[in-house]
Amino acid sequence: MKKLYLLLCFLFISNPIFSQNNWYLFNTSNSGLPDNWVEAIATEQGTVWIGTFFGGLAKLVGTSWTVYNTSNSGLPDNVVVSIAIDLYGTKWVGTSYGGLAKFDGTNWTVYNTSNSGLPSNSVSSIVIDVNGVKWFATGDGTGLTYFDGFTWINYNTSNSGIPDNYVYALAIQGNKLWVGTDIGLAKLEGPNWTVYNSSNSGLPDNHVTSIIIDYDGYLWVGTFSGGVARFDGTNWIVYNSSNSGMPSNNVISLSSEINGNMWIGTWNDGLVKKDGSNWTVYNMSNSPLPSNYILRNEVDAWGNVWLAPWETGFAVFNETGVVSVETHGDNILNNEFSLYQNYPNPFNPTTTINYSISEVSNVVIKVYDVLGKEVATLVNEQKPAGRYEVQFDASNLPDGKAGLVSGIYFYKIQAGNFVETKKMILMK
Repeated sequence: MKKLYLLLCFLFISNPIFSQNNWYLFNTSNSGLPDNWVEAIATEQGTVWIGTFFGGLAKLVGTSWTVYNTSNSGLPDNVVVSIAIDLYGTKWVGTSYGGLAKFDGTNWTVYNTSNSGLPSNSVSSIVIDVNGVKWFATGDGTGLTYFDGFTWINYNTSNSGIPDNYVYALAIQGNKLWVGTDIGLAKLEGPNWTVYNSSNSGLPDNHVTSIIIDYDGYLWVGTFSGGVARFDGTNWIVYNSSNSGMPSNNVISLSSEINGNMWIGTWNDGLVKKDGSNWTVYNMSNSPLPSNYILRNEVDAWGNVWLAPWETGFAVFNETGVVSVETHGDNILNNEFSLYQNYPNPFNPTTTINYSISEVSNVVIKVYDVLGKEVATLVNEQKPAGRYEVQFDASNLPDGKAGLVSGIYFYKIQAGNFVETKKMILMK
């Protein structure tokens, strides 16, 4: 893996605002970032998409920046507050005042209250389920909106079991939609709604700010004054400043790694890492973080944690050194053998696996189930040094085998003496 030395030289040679290569800080003075207030981050293979509060949408690939705004693109509003990427690579961009934009890399399509079923031109959160259905948290107290490409359905307190029309967070868990509101957490499963609050469940606070599903299938809920809670469908575990290494109970953002690590963004107390029973806090006093308010955080396929510290630009952090996603042609400048985390993960039914080899090697990549039974061979050939990717389709296996069922699978690479295995989750 290649560290971001080129990024260091290109962006920071005259602006040494950090002291080690596991932190990189971007702002309007040292990069192509159009605004220091970052509201949304989304990552895909080799690319980071950044939504800003006044400067539109930015794309970062290696050291190359592209900015999309109302003057040079079909973006309907420069206040970008949410981004989601579907299985086809299409970007869905929510704005505060201009509605929703769909961008396929070339063409823009805008949906708003005048030409669609959106009940508001403010789209604060977007998730996409396994069937490709888009779910939007819409502003101005207008609830939740469903869009399958043809039909729009709005859910609010008048026509559904949603507990509040102000929605702050969304997450998909198989066929379940989790909805975070100001008065509790709701689950939509088929036509049925279930509401969890501090009175009828282990939820520690009714103001839900963030929701994610980790790689083991657990639900994690961040709250504004009750800390963070883990829910397995039956039992709740709450982590707060009284019973854990949490520096405060004000949680704003959450993300997780395949290895089980949790990253927790707080309001005025920095970034927190939960690694099993170990807690580590990064703040302005002990790290290069420019702010202790962490509005967003997301972990990419290389284990980099991308952060949005409030009004100070954005940052990328990796405890073992930031891993570059900058590519040169079809190859990456690397001097190591590497197997990267598949993306997306969880997936249904297709996912992409990237790997790098530093010399000519016979490469074998196979997929196994939890019992160790081989289910597919993805690569079995000699390849020159470079960076490669391979697609895995769990619904279309070789030799006429039936498609795989939901569950945990493992993919393993062997290239010369290099052997590595990673876990992936098929979630139908």
